[in-house]
Amino acid sequence: MFAYIIKRLLLMIPTLFGVMLLTFIVTQFVPGGPVEQLTAQLEGQEHAGEASSGAQGLYRGARGLDPEQVEALKALYGFDKPAHERFLQMLGQYLAFDFGESYFHNQSVIELVKSKLPVSISLGLWTFFLTYLTCIPLGIAKAVRDGSSFDTFTSTLILIGYAIPGFVLAIMLLVLFGGGSFYDVFPLRGLVSDNWETLSWWGKITDYLWHLVLPVSAMMVGSFAVMTLLTKNSFVEEIRKQYVLTAKAKGLQENVILYKHVFRNAVIPLITGFPAAFIGALFTGSLLIETVFSLDGLGLLAYESVIKRDYPVVLGTLYVFTLLGLISKLLSDISYVIIDPRIQFDAVK
Repeated sequence: MFAYIIKRLLLMIPTLFGVMLLTFIVTQFVPGGPVEQLTAQLEGQEHAGEASSGAQGLYRGARGLDPEQVEALKALYGFDKPAHERFLQMLGQYLAFDFGESYFHNQSVIELVKSKLPVSISLGLWTFFLTYLTCIPLGIAKAVRDGSSFDTFTSTLILIGYAIPGFVLAIMLLVLFGGGSFYDVFPLRGLVSDNWETLSWWGKITDYLWHLVLPVSAMMVGSFAVMTLLTKNSFVEEIRKQYVLTAKAKGLQENVILYKHVFRNAVIPLITGFPAAFIGALFTGSLLIETVFSLDGLGLLAYESVIKRDYPVVLGTLYVFTLLGLISKLLSDISYVIIDPRIQFDAVK
């Protein structure tokens, strides 16, 4: 197992290098980079200033920036160096977890991401835990009652929820319960109220949870179908195996068979995906959900960074999230061995 872990860690290096190289190459050919955007802004300000002085006869028409100014902008953003030098310099900084500063936020990438994490962590973790805590018991209940009216009814409900896009459900919840045409029950925006600092500790907790009800509900519903049906199918497959029939023939109670024998085998596919899902919940954001509920999280940051060509934020966050994704895959493999000792990766060539 130790040799397998070392091998996987070594394979992360070329994988991470390839992802960063490919993304860096793509960014070199995307039009509208930070230099072009700032040049357009400066030219627009210059033209506006000239137009405002037109009454004094000083208007001289449209003018571009001097070549010296353009070269100064390139030097400001580091584009005065060849591409391969910039890439190698970027890798050296990223190995030390130095991601530079955002072009447009006047803030380091790490501090910028930290400022957005509370929103994404709140949405991700609550969605993650509530989904697991709801779907696993529901999936077990459906497996035990496979083919019953309860199974059919719940399957219909979760598939309807799966078919509704998350942002559409978010808008529906706002209209119904956010002070739209029906009920004014939940807040419309933000993670906390404006007077949150003045509230008691219990008031802060309830205010925070009250703001999360609608966005977490919109994110959870789409996850119900996958997790519930995965749980159900895993348990149904185990229940139909020979050892269950043998246990029943020996007179064991159904609850003992289900939770002592079936559970630990059927839960393997669910638990092994736990590390990746947990890490993903911490560092993922939903652009549409954050936009609908006016939440400033990682989803909105990623979108704005791509639109504005904020390369330090785009590449820095990509590096971190790719590294976390590779580590989560390794943790998933390790969890296989912990849960089922019969699996031996050392024997895999």
